[in-house]
Amino acid sequence: MENGIYIGISRQAALRRQMDVVANNLANVNTPAYRAERMVFQEFLMKPPQDQTGYSYVQDVGQYRSTENGPITATGNELDVALNGEGYFVVDTPLGERYTRHGRFQLDANGFVVTTEGHQVLSDAGPIQIPPQSTSIEINGDGSISTDVATLGKLQVVQFEDDQEPKRGANGLYTTEQDPQVATDVQIVQGSLEQSNVVAVLEITRMIEISNAHNSLRKILQNEDERNRTMIRRLGQSQR
Repeated sequence: MENGIYIGISRQAALRRQMDVVANNLANVNTPAYRAERMVFQEFLMKPPQDQTGYSYVQDVGQYRSTENGPITATGNELDVALNGEGYFVVDTPLGERYTRHGRFQLDANGFVVTTEGHQVLSDAGPIQIPPQSTSIEINGDGSISTDVATLGKLQVVQFEDDQEPKRGANGLYTTEQDPQVATDVQIVQGSLEQSNVVAVLEITRMIEISNAHNSLRKILQNEDERNRTMIRRLGQSQR
């Protein structure tokens, strides 16, 4: 197989993985606090033999997350909380502490503030339990929580030195080996949710561009294959 075909195949493989990323972004356009992902590409140069031209291959070396905030939408639910700025809420799960930006919280049967999956949301003093006689809950911009009968502490909001390193898991939870640091440049908005930062029209545009690139590349590879067939056929005829 000639190098031109190798180059084309490397590009096709990269386009396929790029399409998977774009499709996943579109699938999460309505997922609260979801952050869009992008591919990272790198040019790989092949050292040529003497007196020949070198070749450039396409290599996708990984993905990165867009760290732009999604739009914050008011819901009117006093336990819906959005983060305006960088940071993550801390939740306690059976596998240990996990991190999330999805602030759709609720109360369990014992009055603890939990995620929709039932994981306890942590404050700087541990799990948050709302007194049963409370009639209202107030969460201030700095994360401090109080009711009409008691002050309950402050929501634990953390950030990390490398915000690309945390690995996304199920239900919008992240895990990382980094040591969490107290988030400093973030405001907490009660009664609101952060929406996905995916812009659907941009992702659809990217999908069209990828599809067009794939079709163009397919035609190039077909032409290259036909050229090779013609050369082999002519070479066979000349040796008869």
